[in-house]
Amino acid sequence: MPAAVPAPSGAEAGGRTAISEQAVAKVAAIAARAVPGVHTLGSGGGRTLGAVRDAVAGSDSSATAGVNVEVGETEAAVDITLVAEYGTPLTGIADNVRQAVYTAVEDLVGLNVVEVNVSIADVHIPEVRQEL
Repeated sequence: MPAAVPAPSGAEAGGRTAISEQAVAKVAAIAARAVPGVHTLGSGGGRTLGAVRDAVAGSDSSATAGVNVEVGETEAAVDITLVAEYGTPLTGIADNVRQAVYTAVEDLVGLNVVEVNVSIADVHIPEVRQEL
């Protein structure tokens, strides 16, 4: 159910704004992907299943893969699952993702973020090419 965000005091026009969980999830996903050291969102199995689901259903869940949100009237909680790049401190990535998501959701959506849980599902190791 979309969150209802009350109009700021001093606003002249009346009415209600509804923000869907999908919209909040996209904002959180974009913020998380922008953090250095994040290879991708989601886990390997989840990304494969999402690609199959998108092909069958014609939807695009890849935009929010690895992101789950719960949205209330004025608050949101976010869960992020990601694959990190090898060589970057994992707790540092988690802290930076958490901060980026808090900032993006609070600034762009206007909801109070009560928690951002970050799960690092895997570490991506780049392939090493051997020269002939």
